[in-house]
Amino acid sequence: MDSIILFFEGILTWIVNTIDGPLWDVTIILLLGTGMFFTITTGFVQLRLLPQSLREMWGGRSASGQSLTPFQAFTTGLASRVGVGNIGGVATAIALGGPGAVFWMWVTALMGMSSAFAESSLAQLYKTKDPNGMFRGGPAYYITRGLKLPSLAIAFAVTLIFTFGFAFNAVQSNSIVEATKNAWDWNPIYVGISLVVITGIIISGGVKRIGKVSAQVVPMMALFYLIIAVIILGMNIERVPQIIGLIIESAFDFSAAAGGMFGALVSKTMLMGIKRGLFSNEAGMGSAPNSAATSDAKHPASQGLIQMLGVFVDTIVVCTCTAIIILMSDNYGGESLRGISLTQNALQFHLGEFGLHFLAFVILLFCFTSIIGNYAYAETNIRYIKNNAWFVWSFRAVVLFFVYFGAVRDGGIVWAFADTVMASMAVINLVAILILAPIVWIIMKDYIHQLKQGKEPVFRIEEHQDLIHKGVDPLIWKSKE
Repeated sequence: MDSIILFFEGILTWIVNTIDGPLWDVTIILLLGTGMFFTITTGFVQLRLLPQSLREMWGGRSASGQSLTPFQAFTTGLASRVGVGNIGGVATAIALGGPGAVFWMWVTALMGMSSAFAESSLAQLYKTKDPNGMFRGGPAYYITRGLKLPSLAIAFAVTLIFTFGFAFNAVQSNSIVEATKNAWDWNPIYVGISLVVITGIIISGGVKRIGKVSAQVVPMMALFYLIIAVIILGMNIERVPQIIGLIIESAFDFSAAAGGMFGALVSKTMLMGIKRGLFSNEAGMGSAPNSAATSDAKHPASQGLIQMLGVFVDTIVVCTCTAIIILMSDNYGGESLRGISLTQNALQFHLGEFGLHFLAFVILLFCFTSIIGNYAYAETNIRYIKNNAWFVWSFRAVVLFFVYFGAVRDGGIVWAFADTVMASMAVINLVAILILAPIVWIIMKDYIHQLKQGKEPVFRIEEHQDLIHKGVDPLIWKSKE
């Protein structure tokens, strides 16, 4: 087994060293450019409709038949978003990019909220219903139906499977091992085996079970972590303005170039902030639309707003709390202390031994729900490529292998592989939603028009007959009358 893992690690190292730099040059342009494009063309949707997104999320908690409720779809997406990226990802960004990396995480999130609205609204519009009565959808579906490019859709589905089914789940298990070893000296091999067993039991129940587990666990774990964060901030409230100033001041230090095509135009601080921002909130990556499509929302824009809210909660709220806690500690930089260990050190600094053990417990919850949330995304795309039992079960076996791989290997290659595959996935999705932008504008215009009339927005396909010719299934939306 060890020889197989070492051989596989060598392959991943070669892939990362060969394509990561050029790929991220393209990703940075597309990520920020697409966010700015949708921000302007939607009239700053992330600002003017943020209160409405809260109302949509709160109103989407009621049951809706066999499909996930809008709230369950939101928490399934949040299960993947809120996790190691908010804790270990922020710490890694600060350790390697400095305090200013947090500013670029903010920028990525604020611009990305509009991209998240676009991609999740499209996923809702182009969703389909499987034989079990469950809705399925996501970029692979709107690329096929909206762009009429099934080969590109399959390419996206493959990159998503590698990103969420394999790479991100390896990151999650690696973070669990790091946190539990620091706190309780747990053996990585035993932790890896336990994760494989428990994950296997849950994912065999399918997406509906994942939605139910996420809806129960995610709000609780996020609340506990935020309560501790608020307590720490309250104990040091006089230092918060100083820390915010440090973040902004450090954001424009271009002394350490990131390399690649941009050279000195992109600092290591900016690159780390964008990478970790994308890893954390996934805005524009094409992941959250897979859960957004599974809900029984009455209007595509409703779920788009709910998923947009997830980006805000993830980065602007949770990541900022983590960053300030770290920057108020005694040590927040360097190769010797980063990732989960850095955040644990910060909590231990503020709360003593309790902080070390508390974070290990939270990481178990965060990362485990992320593993099953990631699996839900990947399964949707596996079924898009080939929906039969043998293929799905074979995929589940590979997922479990990567869970174990992440638990027993060094975090460096695990994080590097995740960066590479998520960039390839994001590039395909960003190009797709840019081309489909006119349809996003139709969805938003219809939604706002109904709001202004004092109505609860309901999408009626008979009022948009042209969308039927652009791949939208009329039977899905005819039932919403």
